[in-house]
Amino acid sequence: MIKLSNIDKSASAGTGRVWLLRQINLEVRAGEFVAISGPSGAGKSTLLAILGLMDSDFSGNYELDDHAVHSLGAKARQNLQRDAIGFVFQQYHLIDDLTVAENLELPLTYRNVPASERRARVADSLDRFQIVGKKDLYPKQLSGGQQQLVAVARATITRPRLLLADEPTGALHSSQGTQIMDWLSELNREGVTIIMVTHNPDNAARASRQISLRDGWLEGNSLAV
Repeated sequence: MIKLSNIDKSASAGTGRVWLLRQINLEVRAGEFVAISGPSGAGKSTLLAILGLMDSDFSGNYELDDHAVHSLGAKARQNLQRDAIGFVFQQYHLIDDLTVAENLELPLTYRNVPASERRARVADSLDRFQIVGKKDLYPKQLSGGQQQLVAVARATITRPRLLLADEPTGALHSSQGTQIMDWLSELNREGVTIIMVTHNPDNAARASRQISLRDGWLEGNSLAV
């Protein structure tokens, strides 16, 4: 599903440049659950941004679902991202003036999902994440943990083929974190490919493969299993 070949990423720093990623070679098969760990500043979020088609300023080759991402124009990248990828960020990125139910429904409208199916999927997500009672509230009326639950529900309501998660349980109580990881594991069993950045060893242990980044270099098993 994913093949990265010799990915390099740098940024300007004064009169020179600093390397964020160096010679990244990574394969991920459809249906895998991969955990990426490493110290702060290792390049984890940078790699996730490239995988999620949010950053095109890199050298090397990136293939996703037989698409040569490195050669796509901006519109084609946007369409591929919309159709194939779901995101769970460290920040919640909920829309403040939409209710919980409306936040969940919004990504479905971008995909032209019929209204009756949108309502059914929203109802299912509210029930699965045990937030039915919050459906008419606005993000500012929720705790941080509740907002993260809504963010994860929104990321998965589109049933993406690839889910990218950046510390998905970072703001949650342990019981809520377990609930999120159980849901991610269930999605993976249903065939969703998941790549998760985490500092939590228990969360990493849920993955089928663990790799690490250090100073921009990939360590561990980068080949698809």
